[in-house]
This record gives sequence, structure tokens and C-alpha cells, in this order.
Amino acid sequence: MKNNRLVRSAAAAAVLLLATTACSTKTGTSSERVGKDDVAMGPGVTDTTITLGALTDLTGVYASLGKSIVNAQQMWAEQVDKSGGICGRKVEIKVKDHGYDVQKGVAAFAEIEPESAMLTQVIGSPVVAALKQDIAARKILTLPLGWSSTLLGQEYVQVVGPTYDIDMVNAVDFLTRTAHLTAGAKIGHVYFEGEYGENALAGARYAAQQSGYEIVGQKIKATDTDLAAQVAALKQAGVKAILISAGPKQTASLVGLSAAQGLLVPVVSSAPGFAPQLLDSAAAPALEKMLFLTSGYPAASADTSRMRQLVQDYKARYPDAPVDSGVVSGWVAAQVAAEALSDACTSKKLTREGIAAAHRAQTALNILDVPFDFSDPSKPSTYASFVQKPSKQATGGLTTVEPAHEVAAGRSYQLPKG
Repeated sequence: MKNNRLVRSAAAAAVLLLATTACSTKTGTSSERVGKDDVAMGPGVTDTTITLGALTDLTGVYASLGKSIVNAQQMWAEQVDKSGGICGRKVEIKVKDHGYDVQKGVAAFAEIEPESAMLTQVIGSPVVAALKQDIAARKILTLPLGWSSTLLGQEYVQVVGPTYDIDMVNAVDFLTRTAHLTAGAKIGHVYFEGEYGENALAGARYAAQQSGYEIVGQKIKATDTDLAAQVAALKQAGVKAILISAGPKQTASLVGLSAAQGLLVPVVSSAPGFAPQLLDSAAAPALEKMLFLTSGYPAASADTSRMRQLVQDYKARYPDAPVDSGVVSGWVAAQVAAEALSDACTSKKLTREGIAAAHRAQTALNILDVPFDFSDPSKPSTYASFVQKPSKQATGGLTTVEPAHEVAAGRSYQLPKG
């Protein structure tokens, strides 16, 4: 009798195990379930809510942009919820500040990842680089608010827009056409150490080599805010133009000191190197005269119906907050997330793998009149950059100099492997 009871108990346990396995599989740290609407649900998804994660910078070098990005994405979530949600579920975004510190970013990821369906922002290429293995292991679609091409080639990491090196290839082309550079010309490049700056430098060097120019590099740290030494070195080298891949404070110092020292040459920055608050500083006249930006997104002042609506909504929701490039980039990332989640719902697979698969099926997603192709993780979603210029009178502090376009050197450039 005892043996029979053991056999029956073992059989019951086996049946229970098979039943549990049939309706629940592990992904990351949470199990997949089937919702009341027959939609498969992964981590961060319940019958009533989709929870998204955001790792941002609210206290570090990109604090002003980080706040704008968070505001834009929270506004999007509020609008989605008012219109019925996604897949009949409310959208919530949990935000963690890492202050542009890699170790804090890793700790924040560990805290927020288990309960997130995807990450709508991770500010900082160095932070994303440190998380790449964990992101892949947990299969969580992640949208960096950092554009290093070393983040390409990852199934679950999506750089939305041209990468820093492609932006610099496009910047050198712009300088060639507008600054009338000739073979042998020297171009300065001030850049942050690490993923962001060094990736931008790689693109600049390639483009310069193609045109017979020389790059005069000046590496700096994120804590460096007085660039007098770098300006003096570039002036002595005789540069005819300058590229900068750093933060807004560094851009203001570089341009202001260059003007003061008589180094009146065009300066082209990556988009993260500018904030409209700079136009209230002593450097404003020099910035309006000398600075240009390359960006994968249109300026907030762009005269299109979609941009006008975004700016109108943002000003109504945050009347005391500036409208800057962070608003635009945060909104673009939110739209990418919305499309992936909506398509995953249609497929009844709101699992992490289902969300990523829905995202990768998008080959011509148009956001703010910019088309993106997300089908190949190894390539930028676009090779085109806008050229913009600071203007105190413009919404967001930027006007459009040239519409988004790509150059041949961008396609021939060999992207580094992450």
C-alpha cells in the first residue's frame, strides 16, 4: 500500500509539473502567462498593465536632457492611457536615475528589469555597453538614448537613428561643402573618453581620410568643463573647423573660448552636445554664430503638423519646462515602443521575445516624418542626419539648416563591431 501511495503521489506530481510547464515558461526572472484575452504575457505585463522601464540621467552631465526625455515619455504614457491603453492595458513607466554613472546604471537595471516588459530609454552609451550581456540574457528590448555604433549587432538593443560615427561622417561632409576645406586641412575633434566620444572620433577620422584632411583629437572627461587648454592646442594646430562630441557645458566652453581667442571657425556638435539653456549664457552670441549640430531627429521648431502637435502638447503638459532635443528624442523612442507593443498585441505575444520580434518586423516606421528600418540589428536604423543651428528665437533653440540626408561615405564606412 505504501508503494502504491508513492507511485500515485509521483504520478500526480508529474501531471502537475506538465500542466505548469504547459502554461508557464521562464523568461528573464518572471514567468510567461496567458491573459484573459488569450494574449501571452511576459515580465511587466498583466491583464491590466504594461510596465516599462527607464534608466535615465537626472543628476549627471545630461540631467537637463534626461528630464525632458522622461517628461516626453510620461506624457506619451498619459495620452495612451486616456485613449484606452495598449492591448486594453494601461501603460506605466518606472524611472530610475543613474546620474550617468555606469555602476549606478548596472544597479538600477537589476532593480527595474524583472518587472519591465521593455526599456524605453537607457541614457548613455557606456551604461548600455555595460549592460549588453544582461540585456541579451534577459531578452528585454532596450532603446538606448545613446547612439554608439558599438551597440549595434544586438538583437535586443535598438539604436534609433544614425550612430555617432555616421553623424560625424555627415558632419565632415557638411564642413567640406560649407567651410570650403581643401586637402591637407586640419579639423579639431574634442570628444569624451569612452563609447560616445571615441565612436564619434572613428567616424570623423574615416571621413577626414576620404577627403585628405587631418583630425587633431582632444580627449576630455565628462567632468572637464573648462576647455581653455584644448582651444589653445587647436588654435596652435591651425584647425579650420572643429567637431565636438561631449555635453552641453563642454560645447559652451569650447565655442565661447574659441570666439574669445579669435579661433573663429565652424564647430559641429553631436546632438547631445547642445541644450537650449546655453542660449541664456554668455556664450550665446558665439553659439549662434559658430555652432552647428548633426541629429537624426528634426528640430522642435520644424514646421510640420506632427512636430507642431508634439510641441503644443508638451507645452500644455509642462508649461515651465524647456522644449529641447530631449523632448523629441524621448517622444521618438516612445513611438517606437508603442509600435512594438501594439504589433506584439496583434500577434497575441506580449512576451519579451514577441515584443522584440514585432519590433524587428518594422522596415519603414515613420515617426515625425523620419523613416526608420529596424529589421537589421547590425545596421543603423537610418544613415541620414539633419544639420541644425542654435537660434534663441526658435522653439527648442534650434533651426534647420539642412534636411535629413545621407552621404555616400556613410554607407562605405566600416561600422565597428561591438
